[in-house]
Amino acid sequence: MVRGPPDVPHSADARQERIRMTLLRIEIGDALRTARRRQGRTLREVSSDARVSLGYLSEIERGQKEASSELLASICGALEMPVSILLRDVSDRFALDEGVAIPDTVPVELSRRVLSEDTLADGPAMAGRV
Repeated sequence: MVRGPPDVPHSADARQERIRMTLLRIEIGDALRTARRRQGRTLREVSSDARVSLGYLSEIERGQKEASSELLASICGALEMPVSILLRDVSDRFALDEGVAIPDTVPVELSRRVLSEDTLADGPAMAGRV
């Protein structure tokens, strides 16, 4: 995430802005660590299941390394968590940092549009899905 440049590049506000900048690798790492801990699993267990070295997984969780999409898929697979859930969690973390309101439901207009697209694409079998 990159925010607009501050008015005065060398001001104390500019330094604080750089410190507060949300980094994707840190938020992904925090979200992965939180998911792993909720499951009561160790780094060693998850690294073995994901087929990634213990040290590298630790660096990812600490936000020191950027994980590729393939590696994220492998880690999420080991955690039995869809990548979409990880990304939703990371998105929510960014929204909170940015002061953006996070809706607790899907807007009705979006639900109707998605359901009508599903109905068209999948025929009558999807018509009753809510």
